Amino acid sequence: MAGLINIGLSGVLGHQNALNTTGNNISNANTPGYSRQEVQFESSSSRYTTNGYVGTGVDIANIRRLADKYLVDQVRSDTSLYNEQETLRSEMSRLDDLLGGEDTGLSQSLNNFFAALQNAAEDPGSLPQRQLVLSEAQSVVNRFQALQQEFIQQRELVKTQMTENVADANTLIKNIAELNLAISESPGLAQGNPPNDLLDKRDEAIRKLSEIVNVRVSDSGAGQVNVSLANGQALVVGSDAVQLGTRRNADDPSRLEFTLSDGNRTQVIDEQITGGKLGGLRRFESEALMPAFDELGRVAVALQDTMNHQHQIGMDLEGDLGGLFFSEINSREKQLARVVASGNNAPPGDGVVAVDITDTSSLPAGSWALNITSEDGRSYELVDEETGKVVNQGRLPADLPAEINMPGFNVRLEDGTFSEGDRFLIQPTRMEAANISLEVEREEDLAFASPVRAEADSGNSGDATINQGVMFDVRNPNTNAPLSEFSVKGELNPPLEVYFTADDQYEIRDPDGNVLETGTYQSGISNKLFTEDPSDPNYRGFQFEISGNPQAGDSFSIGYNTDGSSDNRNAEIMAGLATKNTMNGGSQSFTEGYAGLVEQVGVKTRQAQLDSESGKILLEQSTNQRESVSGVNLDEEAGRLIQYQAAYNASAKVMGVAQELFATLLTTFR
Repeated sequence: MAGLINIGLSGVLGHQNALNTTGNNISNANTPGYSRQEVQFESSSSRYTTNGYVGTGVDIANIRRLADKYLVDQVRSDTSLYNEQETLRSEMSRLDDLLGGEDTGLSQSLNNFFAALQNAAEDPGSLPQRQLVLSEAQSVVNRFQALQQEFIQQRELVKTQMTENVADANTLIKNIAELNLAISESPGLAQGNPPNDLLDKRDEAIRKLSEIVNVRVSDSGAGQVNVSLANGQALVVGSDAVQLGTRRNADDPSRLEFTLSDGNRTQVIDEQITGGKLGGLRRFESEALMPAFDELGRVAVALQDTMNHQHQIGMDLEGDLGGLFFSEINSREKQLARVVASGNNAPPGDGVVAVDITDTSSLPAGSWALNITSEDGRSYELVDEETGKVVNQGRLPADLPAEINMPGFNVRLEDGTFSEGDRFLIQPTRMEAANISLEVEREEDLAFASPVRAEADSGNSGDATINQGVMFDVRNPNTNAPLSEFSVKGELNPPLEVYFTADDQYEIRDPDGNVLETGTYQSGISNKLFTEDPSDPNYRGFQFEISGNPQAGDSFSIGYNTDGSSDNRNAEIMAGLATKNTMNGGSQSFTEGYAGLVEQVGVKTRQAQLDSESGKILLEQSTNQRESVSGVNLDEEAGRLIQYQAAYNASAKVMGVAQELFATLLTTFR
């Protein structure tokens, strides 16, 4: 009877554990990371009798955790990929909305400004029209500065998210190490009975860590795992955990760099941070936000330089040459601000480096690193930060200053000590959108007229005509020295006369009759007067054209445009700059340059959206595959409840039968 009771008891106890396990599965059906558990029964050792082996009941061999390592790894990998893509999509969408919005972008402000210039050109003497030009110009300045400030705010938000995610990662890394220790010390591990709940918690902690950064997991024995970054840099080794951190980048203080601390040793691991939210934030910063800073600044530089040049060769309402329209692009403050010396430069760290913009039409957007590469501090290389390629290298002279020529800008090493390992970040356009300002204060100061004009002598006998000329400059562009023709305020120095000594010969004379130039005239074509080559000694900064058939004795006078308040020639040219290709080697206008930035961001945003959608589908598929193995199916568990309940009742009935038999036996012997 005792054997039958023990058989029934083993069934009762075994199926009681099975019921408990099934109930636990049902209770944790919605617990993140929970893996379904299953009781594995095995027959107890049989007892030999003369009639053969007799069973002794049932034992629980194991309570198995249903988890597929491959599927767990796949979910972790897809989680990292999706979070990277979704983070990138979210930040890109915010930037795209900012640049492309009618109220937040730059396009509408530029269009309004040039439309105001065109309206003013139709009535150049109107003060209200001139005031509208100034108002719209200030709106353009405000929009540049507002966009720059929005970029800065988004950059600071990215840095905040980086810091917060690193803090979350450290919590998870520490938790994984603690779980490793708890698992290795669990009582049943040596007997092959791992703590299933702790394994689930560890897998879930690693999965959450993969949301932040891409990680690799490897078994290390004794139930523990090692967790590392994608390149193998260890985060968790057994029960030991390292500490992630962020700090200001020494080469570019506006950015953060990632660090890893293990004891007293700290190393920079920027390039090893991939995948997850941190990887998405890094990609957004380097692939979209920083290029947006540079591209917007490039438009600002081109607008300032082109408008300033055209305005300075015009004449205002009071008969003076125009001044700066927008701020000077090569002010001393701006030249120095375009260079950031690394905080790791060797003492005394007094090297003075400046950047001079030389040609806005060929100026690229980007950043370069100037590295000093020799012990004597004279060898250098200029490295493109985006591609990592050396674009310029050489030796500095023994005595400074020295100049490194690049397309659109020059890097000047002016003074100080330079040592091997010194690094300077060159950013020709990064801050230009913040530094633009409107310099014209009064309506009367707008230079809408041209400072020179020509007239034909009333006594001319031929039918030749002279146009009103084209202004090139009031300074020599090669030397930046003022041209003598415009050295006297309100005058052309000297006034000129074009006198035809024959039908096909002319002389350029000053008021005293001195011959300054001679030339040959060709009928049937438009003949240009004065060179447009700044290196020519006769360069005057302007050019006129005569056409028709002059006669000997005909003359034309060229002088200052006195009382030219109704002249709109320079205003027309400034308004025409809206569509003139002055950027990217003469292939884009200002509006097209900005539209190119909007398009670049838009394309990257759309790609990020597609990648995020694809990543989401992949994650859903791998999650569903894992759930098919490890997830709790309530219908299935309900069926098991009934199955185990029936087995429990039957086992109890076996014990009841054994009790009745024992009672019958006792009665027989009374």
